[in-house]
Amino acid sequence: MSAQPPIHQPMPFRINVPDSAIADLHTRLDRTRLPQQPRDAGWRYGSNVDYMRSLLRHWRHDFDWRHWEARLNAWPQFRVSLPRNDGHEEQVLHYLVAHGKSAAPRPLLLLHGWPGAVYEFIEMLERLTDPARFGGNAADACTVICPSLPGYGYSTPLHAPIGPRAIAALYRGLMVDVLGFERFFVQAGDWGSIVASWLGIDYADHVAALHLNMVPLRPPVTTALSDEEKAWAAETKQRHAMEGGYFAIQSTKPTTLGYGLSDSPAGLAGWIVEKFHGRPNAPAAKDPPFSMDAMLAIISLYWFSDTAATATWLYHAAVARRELAMGKTDFCAPPTAFLLPPWDLVPPSPPGWLARGYNVVQQKALPRGGHFVAMEQPDALLADMTDFFHHRTL
Repeated sequence: MSAQPPIHQPMPFRINVPDSAIADLHTRLDRTRLPQQPRDAGWRYGSNVDYMRSLLRHWRHDFDWRHWEARLNAWPQFRVSLPRNDGHEEQVLHYLVAHGKSAAPRPLLLLHGWPGAVYEFIEMLERLTDPARFGGNAADACTVICPSLPGYGYSTPLHAPIGPRAIAALYRGLMVDVLGFERFFVQAGDWGSIVASWLGIDYADHVAALHLNMVPLRPPVTTALSDEEKAWAAETKQRHAMEGGYFAIQSTKPTTLGYGLSDSPAGLAGWIVEKFHGRPNAPAAKDPPFSMDAMLAIISLYWFSDTAATATWLYHAAVARRELAMGKTDFCAPPTAFLLPPWDLVPPSPPGWLARGYNVVQQKALPRGGHFVAMEQPDALLADMTDFFHHRTL
């Protein structure tokens, strides 16, 4: 990708994928060669071939990218360059802004992860910005700022891997220096919860409260584990052994994987759909709980922005820089709420575990569901975060 000059003032942005790129996608889909799978495989070996055949056919013949492009373009979007604090050149950030409809809307930084995108939150934006229209309290209205992670979507180009701690610095710059919010709220899952945690550690004065739907950074362990914590750690280790193959590859050899993700839409879809399927239920015996269109909107965003490969660099950077665990003196001081699904790569932790490193105000376990809470259970997520933030002040 050719070098681009820094964008020092926010510039309005609209997604406009060329017709030629859509035609190229269709040509590649027409030439797909599917793998073989064992008889009666289900989803035990990864993305089920029969399901993928249907999904790829839907992507080729029925999926309407222009519809999903228009849904994002209905909200104001911008791009801006911000300095990185890890010795590399400036990074362009793409972000969406949804303005709250009240006299004093709360600034809310809404963060996605991998293999997610701003599309995860598309069904929530109107209810966050205008709760009164849906029977809620106008005082709970938020102005939502939803950035794409560096190297994801239109937060490009990414010239060197970046870790979650440096991303937290970028987001602090976006919220405070660019948008003028000295204090703000954060809701996040997946990598967003890791970045949010570093925001709460390094920039606690700016973070009014955190609401997280994943067990994020490993806190410092200064006392012996309880029996409950030991049992949880063993279960976590077992889940990682069964579900963590993607993590091992993306954190060690992301470029090798990138050839398939960048050149083959079927390869990209198969890699991502496994994640949409494998975490919502355990054991994974059913098709993904999301519509094909919802998944394909996210997959298509990766494809058309050519960021399927650079998105995986975050894993390599986080592991290499040891940014998945807190240091001995680190503490996430802002008031923090956790809403944790039962089936995730990390199961809901014992209450005492998170309190080792976070100012835990509340921790709840969802009765069902998995990793992609904003897509699978938007009502439950909205209700919990709205109630939590309602009792917090800037």
